Amino acid sequence: MADCVFCKILAGEIPSDKLYEDETILAFRDIQPQAPVHFLVIPKTHIAGASEITEQNSQTVAHIFEVIPRLAAQEGLTDYRIVTNNGEQAGQTVHHLHFHVLGGRTGGALY
Repeated sequence: MADCVFCKILAGEIPSDKLYEDETILAFRDIQPQAPVHFLVIPKTHIAGASEITEQNSQTVAHIFEVIPRLAAQEGLTDYRIVTNNGEQAGQTVHHLHFHVLGGRTGGALY
């Protein structure tokens, strides 16, 4: 999608602080972190949101959830939150499926 900021990151048109990349997904630090550790994991294939997950692309989503624990551990996290929004009324501002991983606070604080 030509106007999708995450597609532009994937194309190298916008820089990112990459944590992980393989043939199907990319993980990078959030530019406006809401927690001491805050990164995003996105599929390389444009999927607009959770409502567009299908039998044909669900393996990519499963792969994301296989990689997140490794990245969280790499970032020193044992406890963390994974968040995705679907649709504008739910707070989705970039219409490319993405998962926020937030952690690093102590004392039971929510993110």
